[in-house]
Amino acid sequence: MEFQFAGLAEFLAMEGHGPYVWIAYGVTLVAMAALVLQPVWRRRQLQAELKRQERIRQRRQSAEKKRVAEPA
Repeated sequence: MEFQFAGLAEFLAMEGHGPYVWIAYGVTLVAMAALVLQPVWRRRQLQAELKRQERIRQRRQSAEKKRVAEPA
């Protein structure tokens, strides 16, 4: 079996086309990682927002109970 390139350095250089090829692979990898991670980040944000809204609702309810319980 004969390899296309003589060594690792020659493989990375790809006869002068290496920088373009490796940058293209890098951009693709970053884009695909972002597509996977973005929904995870968004879900965490939504869960935090829901918890914050629930705390606000509970505080309002307890404040309303205290206000109603106090003699007028």
